[in-house]
Amino acid sequence: MMKFCPECGSNLTSRSIDDVNRLVCSNAGCHFIYWNNPVPVVAALVKNNEHYIIAHNKAWPKGIYSLITGYLEQNETPEQAVIRETREELGLDAEIIRYIGHYSFFKKNQLILCYELTASGTVTLNHELSDWKSLTPEQLTEYDFRPLSITQQIIRDWREQNKIDPVT
Repeated sequence: MMKFCPECGSNLTSRSIDDVNRLVCSNAGCHFIYWNNPVPVVAALVKNNEHYIIAHNKAWPKGIYSLITGYLEQNETPEQAVIRETREELGLDAEIIRYIGHYSFFKKNQLILCYELTASGTVTLNHELSDWKSLTPEQLTEYDFRPLSITQQIIRDWREQNKIDPVT
């Protein structure tokens, strides 16, 4: 947590602004407020050779797989970011098929913008990933993404957008 004002170096204190406790600069001449706005993150549901790719991040517990994700960088649109992340993490060239939706990840103060992409090339994992799976659309709808409830919601939304009947 921040302790000092990034503008003048004074201590930060807590003050209620718009009925929310926020960190503000203690220096009366400085008007810095730490708004703690959500961080934009992109997620890619990547289609490659009629299958969908999910991956395991090295930092995650064993057996946890999800979509390709990454942070939006300065001067980059979400569309550019999701294509860049697909190239960086999987080594694939991609094009956007559609926007799936946006999802609030309150635990990490993130706003996730998710897209479905089609990609070509040979999967080459970068240093962040340790494994990947290639799933048919049916396998994807059946896959248990627990404990990643947002990933499960993204797949449900994708399934509904594509009118894929849930497996019973």
